[in-house]
Amino acid sequence: MDKLEELLSLLKKKEEEKQKNTVLWVLAIVGAVAAVAGIAFAVYRFFAPDYLEDFEEDFDDDYDDYFEDEEK
Repeated sequence: MDKLEELLSLLKKKEEEKQKNTVLWVLAIVGAVAAVAGIAFAVYRFFAPDYLEDFEEDFDDDYDDYFEDEEK
């Protein structure tokens, strides 16, 4: 019976190690995907032109002119 208990405890330890290993792999993959997504977003923000900023400046200028015409 001693040998049987030893074998069962060894099998239980191996199962626990497999579960820990699987969890570590899943976390590593999620971390890698998050890192790649973060880098891709940073590159996109760096290289994407900022059209909205130019639009807002032009819009403000046009809007001010409209009200100046009404006051006269």
